[in-house]
Amino acid sequence: MVGIDQLANAIIGGDPDETISSRCAKNQHRWYWRALGAALEWIDPGHLSRYLEEDEGRYSIYEDD
Repeated sequence: MVGIDQLANAIIGGDPDETISSRCAKNQHRWYWRALGAALEWIDPGHLSRYLEEDEGRYSIYEDD
């Protein structure tokens, strides 16, 4: 399931090694990610914080120099 999630994220322009949940957690400044995040949190409270991948994706906290 994680692989399918990562594939879906890559198809919509995200990092192929990051899940949609992680991308959603990092992009709460955009209304559509905030709406998806609210839905995920309603279904599974704490979901975004549990599945945040800080080392993956465009907004990684570990920037390569």
